[in-house]
Amino acid sequence: MQQPVYSLSFRQFCCFFGLSILIVLIAGCESRKETGGQIAAEPENPNIWGLIPFQKVDSVNPVLEPGDHVFTCPILKQEVRWEEKDVFNPAAVVKDGKVHLLYRAEDYVGKNNGTSRIGLAVSEDGLYFEKLPEPVFYPENDSLKALEWDGGVEDPRVIETEDGRYIMTYTSYDGKVARLMLAVSQDLFHWEKYGRVLKGKYKDTWSKAGAIVAERQHEKVIAKKVNGKYWMYFGDTDLFIATSDDLVNWEPVEENGRLKSVLQPRPGYFDSRLVEAGPYALVREEGILLLYNGMNLDKGEDGHHPELASGAYSAGQALFEKNDPGNLKHRMEDYFLTPEKPYEITGQINQVCFIEGMVPYRGHWFLYYGTADSKIAVAVMKIEE
Repeated sequence: MQQPVYSLSFRQFCCFFGLSILIVLIAGCESRKETGGQIAAEPENPNIWGLIPFQKVDSVNPVLEPGDHVFTCPILKQEVRWEEKDVFNPAAVVKDGKVHLLYRAEDYVGKNNGTSRIGLAVSEDGLYFEKLPEPVFYPENDSLKALEWDGGVEDPRVIETEDGRYIMTYTSYDGKVARLMLAVSQDLFHWEKYGRVLKGKYKDTWSKAGAIVAERQHEKVIAKKVNGKYWMYFGDTDLFIATSDDLVNWEPVEENGRLKSVLQPRPGYFDSRLVEAGPYALVREEGILLLYNGMNLDKGEDGHHPELASGAYSAGQALFEKNDPGNLKHRMEDYFLTPEKPYEITGQINQVCFIEGMVPYRGHWFLYYGTADSKIAVAVMKIEE
């Protein structure tokens, strides 16, 4: 049977074309609305570009808890039980075939709800850890004492360099201002402090959470240059970005005389109050993948996740352009890790899963996270080559 032939008049064509453009514009506005003003481009499916699913290892969690180790504080000149209150927010490195966990530990001493130091625990399987009896990084009677005492040193993030050094970003807290700091080590046990990451007009502004762009090389995570520079995401409201030639001296990227924001909280989502970087940013074929922490604003105001409590910390993922670390490519709408277990729900700070350490180990990603600012747990997923 012969098919009928349809034709459009010029006026009909114009109407059809105009309606098509209008639909595209409306869709674009909705996209902006749903991503907090940032347009999410392809690929749209997080199964393509994200690291999911992670499974919590319930049989061993929490993998690290407070202990009764004693250490002579060089400032107080007396013994303190440096990890008896809380352990949380760890970095992770594979060294000599073992997982090394650099973790934040708190005592009960001082006016800031305890002093934070950084301890080291080692595991031969990524699940069961043995702690060193003394911290490997702590406030001392040095040039940075005024910035680190008596709040302490907090929240380490660690990557390696091509020449075998370890670069650690951490937070110093003097009781008033948190500052993003940097230290370097050859062995994870002995560290040289380099002071503030942000200098100049930003040197005494509140800053935290430095996640350096890196790539996986077997079981190592090595700092990776993009367009001839090293890059770092930082911040704990919006996320900002900085560049470096040597991984030690950093320059923040500005826009209109202010820090350039590359990731913001999203009203109505699990990250509606703040976003804060996770372990590091990972260069992959699809782009630069950043696992990050998001804090929920108020229960009932989160239209997508009404089950989340006020102030809950869950983890999300964002993808940036591979050759432009400041350009957001896509972002998961949902969290992939959230407080569910009793040790994640109740603690020093309730309702917290805070990711900060991740290593490729024995064919799996091991993701270590602080639970309720009190203990440390692990989740794993198989690495797909």
